Amino acid sequence: MPWLGYGVFKIPDDHHVEHAVQAALEIGYRGIDTATVYGNERGVGKAIRESGVPREHIFLSTKVWTDDMRKNRVPEAFEESLERLQTDYVDLYMIHWPVKGCYIETWQVMEAIYLSGCAKAIGVSNCLVHHLETVLHNSEIVPMVNQVEFHPLLVQPELLKFCQSQGIQMQAASPLMRGHILTEVTVQKMAEKYYKTPAQIVLRWDLQHEVAAIPKSVHVDRIVENIKIFDFEISEEDMKILDALDEGKRIGSHPDHFTY
Repeated sequence: MPWLGYGVFKIPDDHHVEHAVQAALEIGYRGIDTATVYGNERGVGKAIRESGVPREHIFLSTKVWTDDMRKNRVPEAFEESLERLQTDYVDLYMIHWPVKGCYIETWQVMEAIYLSGCAKAIGVSNCLVHHLETVLHNSEIVPMVNQVEFHPLLVQPELLKFCQSQGIQMQAASPLMRGHILTEVTVQKMAEKYYKTPAQIVLRWDLQHEVAAIPKSVHVDRIVENIKIFDFEISEEDMKILDALDEGKRIGSHPDHFTY
């Protein structure tokens, strides 16, 4: 899985998502993250097919939605995702939210999908330590990825430490807080110090915490900007300054109190 991928949350399933994904692939991204509920799997699949980049060079991930979990139709939902994406496998299939009373059974179905070879890896999204512990106690396969909200205002050090101890790769969803983190004064000052943009500082901060990231933008200049994080390093002292911004502040729902 690439350290930096491209997310398509809320991009319409038409020429918008097709152009955005094709631009990302042309720029050099090789990880594309979508989900059933985003409603744009079909456009993502079309963009990949028409990009000229071999499918095996792209790390494609999608997620099963809560309604399909509650209706016990995860196998059907997975096949529908493959059909929309027009691919015979995904590189990563994830539980989108840990639906109480459903996510353990869903995980066991996903283990079978993984063993079939139609998903090269399986993981979860929006899971806290107690969700992961429950999965680990009721499964044969350890989740390979936990995609969660992660940025300097929501560091979640206990979750990060737990994932690392279990060999679960954390991936930052909404790494830029949908733009809100870019106005933080400390982040802006850090950007000036390193001659980088606020977005590049935050994404580099992810990388140095060994957390993968999937920033989203439909603007080509920002898609280009976001990938230029591999040519500098934030000092240990400055990493601690960014860590100290942690307020436990979320831009999305809390994993224990979502209503989807």
